[in-house]
Amino acid sequence: QEHLRGSGGGSVQAGGSLRLSCAASRVIYDSECMAWFRQIVAPEREGVATLCSDGIARYLDSVKGRFTISTDGATRTLNLQMDDLKPEDTAMYYCAASPTPIIPARKLEPRQYDYWGQAIQVTVSS
Repeated sequence: QEHLRGSGGGSVQAGGSLRLSCAASRVIYDSECMAWFRQIVAPEREGVATLCSDGIARYLDSVKGRFTISTDGATRTLNLQMDDLKPEDTAMYYCAASPTPIIPARKLEPRQYDYWGQAIQVTVSS
């Protein structure tokens, strides 16, 4: 069963905006934490943003003030609004979910997440 289906992405010039969305199954949407990761150089993935049941959003330092993570309960969707995009944001992006709690210090670690959506390409040109 596909639990997470990502969409959005594309190509944009530096300074532009993109919005990623991830539709979750009913069970997965109730996860403790949902997050966005990106992969610039395989196989490493870095945590971009996470939103957990405590309601606190956490971000990678380099995207703070530019990216916003949110959820929409009506559609069971996880979103990532990306503004003021930079060429270094170019990557494959993934949504992910963890049904179990994660300690704050590890909420941006990919190994803490059990469910993953498919890759979404984001390309930012200078």
